[in-house]
Amino acid sequence: MSSEPYTYAQAGVSIAAGNALVKAIAPLVRATRRPGADAEIGGFGGFFDLKAAGFTDPLLVAANDGVGTKLKLAIDAGRHEGVGIDLVAMCVNDLIVQGAEPLFFLDYFATGKLDQGIAETVIAGIAEGCRIAGCALIGGETAEMPGMYAPGDYDLAGFSVGAVERAQVLTGDKVAEGDVILGLASSGVHSNGFSLVRRLAADKGWKLERPSLFDQDVLLIDALLAPTRIYVKSLLPLVREGRIAAMAHITGGGLLENIPRVLPQGLHATIDADAWQQPRLMAFLQAQGAIEPGEMARTFNCGIGMALVVKPDAAAGVAEALEAAGETVFTIGAIGAGEKGCTVRGSDETWSARGAWTATFHG
Repeated sequence: MSSEPYTYAQAGVSIAAGNALVKAIAPLVRATRRPGADAEIGGFGGFFDLKAAGFTDPLLVAANDGVGTKLKLAIDAGRHEGVGIDLVAMCVNDLIVQGAEPLFFLDYFATGKLDQGIAETVIAGIAEGCRIAGCALIGGETAEMPGMYAPGDYDLAGFSVGAVERAQVLTGDKVAEGDVILGLASSGVHSNGFSLVRRLAADKGWKLERPSLFDQDVLLIDALLAPTRIYVKSLLPLVREGRIAAMAHITGGGLLENIPRVLPQGLHATIDADAWQQPRLMAFLQAQGAIEPGEMARTFNCGIGMALVVKPDAAAGVAEALEAAGETVFTIGAIGAGEKGCTVRGSDETWSARGAWTATFHG
């Protein structure tokens, strides 16, 4: 039996590597400074000053999320640049739909053996996502846990807190029959549905590093891993002006299951799938899996990353403001009386259907 003294490094954990990572990412963290946070990293917690951020009677809103199995696709492809943006987007888009401005973000990066280069790339993406969203990266945790993860694997979790003035909270109570539903274009698959994407990739033998069948200028892996769009800065002014009644972030469950989350009892959303052109990436996924339109509507965002409920007389002005802010906007449906839920319907050939179709979810 060896009498050599044990060290943490022999057990597979490098304290020095962790310290080096903290030092390396410090400039990235500082770049996310905003009023209320100086964005210095270190210590045991991050501070945020709501008064310095300009709030007078705020409510705090918190959200946490991950990237799902999109992360596995990114790891297998060796493409770590965008998953940090995805991580931030999944949290901050959930805050803005409540009317909240994202204030700060914390990340959790866990791996079996720390690869500083990969970790720096991921955290650089997180910092970029925070910059896009206007929130400060005020801290996080890097956990090196030998035996917990396969070689090369890592996992991410994100946590964000936002604030909204009490009078500007969006709860769905302002939604009424006759309201219009606007859809903001997504940037791709975003971060949901990737268990099905990965299953299709394996079963169909996709050549991920080759140009995609639907766009010869883009590699298939790049199309699939396009970062989730962050809608915060384009939506926040409209929220503060009181021009939006409710919003739904279109994540897991798709259009069918997310829109009802912001509806009061007695109201039903109807979405017209003919109102926007199905993105070629979505058409590719549907064709590869022979996926029925209703299944598409509850699995993928189908080209709509955010749904807004607005008053009929405000719809044109809201759409114009969002387009000026860089969004692509479609009028996709309306609110009517009925059991709380959502119906997505399309005509013959819409989303490759063989005849007119409808899909309904009550919830």
